[in-house]
Amino acid sequence: MTPVSSSPDEDFLLRTISDGTASETGSSFFRALVKNLSQALGTHGAWVAEFLPEPRLLKAFAFWLGGEYVESYEYNIEGTPCEQLLRRKTHLHIPQNVVDLFPGDPDLPKIGAVSYIGFPLLDDNRELLGNVAVVDTKPIPESFRSLAVFRIFAARATAEILRLKAESEMMSREERIRGIFDGAMDAIVELDSNFRIAMMNPSAISLFGITPDTVLGTLFQSFLPPQDFRKLVNLVGSWKSSRQRDRKIWLPGGLTIINKIGDPICTECTLSGLEMHGKPYYLLIFRSVKDRYEAQKIIASLKDEAHYLQDEIRSLANYGDIIGRSDALQQTMKLVAEVAPVDSTVVVFGETGTGKELLARTIHQASQRRERPMITVNCAAIPHSLIESEFFGHEKGAFTGATQNRKGRFSLADNGTIFLDEIGELSLEMQAKLLRVLQEGEFSPVGSSRNHRVDVRVIAATNRDLSKAVQQGTFRTDLYYRLNVFPITIPPLRERKGDIILLANHFVGKYASRMGKKIAPISAEIEEHLNSYSWPGNVRELQNVIERGVITARDGQLNLQYAFPAKEPALQDTDVECSTAPLEKILTTREMRRLERDNLLRALDQAHWRVAGEHGAARLLGIPASTLQSRMKALAIKRPGEIR
Repeated sequence: MTPVSSSPDEDFLLRTISDGTASETGSSFFRALVKNLSQALGTHGAWVAEFLPEPRLLKAFAFWLGGEYVESYEYNIEGTPCEQLLRRKTHLHIPQNVVDLFPGDPDLPKIGAVSYIGFPLLDDNRELLGNVAVVDTKPIPESFRSLAVFRIFAARATAEILRLKAESEMMSREERIRGIFDGAMDAIVELDSNFRIAMMNPSAISLFGITPDTVLGTLFQSFLPPQDFRKLVNLVGSWKSSRQRDRKIWLPGGLTIINKIGDPICTECTLSGLEMHGKPYYLLIFRSVKDRYEAQKIIASLKDEAHYLQDEIRSLANYGDIIGRSDALQQTMKLVAEVAPVDSTVVVFGETGTGKELLARTIHQASQRRERPMITVNCAAIPHSLIESEFFGHEKGAFTGATQNRKGRFSLADNGTIFLDEIGELSLEMQAKLLRVLQEGEFSPVGSSRNHRVDVRVIAATNRDLSKAVQQGTFRTDLYYRLNVFPITIPPLRERKGDIILLANHFVGKYASRMGKKIAPISAEIEEHLNSYSWPGNVRELQNVIERGVITARDGQLNLQYAFPAKEPALQDTDVECSTAPLEKILTTREMRRLERDNLLRALDQAHWRVAGEHGAARLLGIPASTLQSRMKALAIKRPGEIR
């Protein structure tokens, strides 16, 4: 059979369409397509459009009409020839009278259309993509070959639309991937086969402290310690030899990143690999563990604070409101009321056992810092080697036994109050460091070079005469004046005769309730004895005497028979006149010191060297444990076996 040959006009038509669109893509392709199609077929106009099903619109990729392009053309298909061809999904040829056949089309009369040819553009699943059509102001006779050429052209338009959709989907997917890549909180670094940086996301740029334009192409080795780079190279070798080339490898212990300024950053890290054009690439995903370490430090710090506050709560069980109506005490409380609302430094003077800490708590509770705790430090009870760590905290490894970071008392007291009891016992070295905190509001933990700032109100207390200590050179003059902003002296109990029985009744009720006993009111005889005693241990001694009296009470009667120190006359001997006979020998200071030392040693030996507690030496001596520790230090008393 002899093949049907095309006419010269048809050859020209095919060549015109092919030559006019072969080198074009996208918008240029569609513009060339409609122009060449209109010119080749000799029609008034041609267009190719995308179908938008939801608004039922055709939106033109390109529209050639009357020798020029119509820009941004949209066409509502309701009542138009395009609606018919799109519904049928087959070509539509109306050789003439198109306006009469479709009177609902508002655009056909405007362009003077007489005829119409249109083809639907369908994908492989026969889903509508759009259409291509021509209109003319004169009839278009049917031509089999023209329709065949039209069909070929429609196929090319369909292919270009599909290519653009695929390209758009790829770009959208790349944008989503880029969004994930750029928005990831983890640092992501892509390395080429020579371990040069090919790409970094913003988190990596931030972690490394660099700019992307200065780092791309840089050897990644420069950002790792030598041992970590060797670890990475070995793991890449493991990945290459693995049969499962798509799996991720976890780097045990992570990698340490050296940022731009040379600071090491510990990270967790995973390694995965990919191949492009036969070349391997490696993807590293880093996560800084600094935040985790910081969180762990905060948790440890909160545990320290919780433990401290638990100790404080337990100690508060021994305290109540300040009790007393004596003029001496009322004068002191007036000073407390004046200074409590302001943040001025307070130093409380008073003998042992007068209630200096209780007064400090009263000041704190009446201050604007009451919502934060008052942190207490007994300067006499802490060894000199540990006092700086106790005050300011320490870094892990700062000294033997420092197995983790620890906050000091000043950090715990931030925005609150710190009570420095027995401040006169501080060494000159620690006095200098304390002065810096008071003046600058900052300190450095032991083993750290970084300064920490705090906002702390200081209340100090002492039973020593600090002015004499300044004259003797054992207390810094500048610290003395820095502390002595608002001095308050607590009167000793012997100057508060009217308060002794009030306090005694309070302690009787407290200990009787705690021990489940019923104690009769204090008798006149006991009152007389309590009022006549000198109370060298002040309120604390009175508290101890009453506690012993409740413990040994019989038949609901307070018993002070064994409540006072051994040398104090017993209750039944209170009517005996005190001896005024002179001492046989006047003791020297050295002899008094030796006498005191021997007495403390006997008490310590009897208490098996236990200082505090119910059976401690301090209880036997009738003095606070802190006072005993201070005297032991002053008299060079060491526990047996302890290096002197």
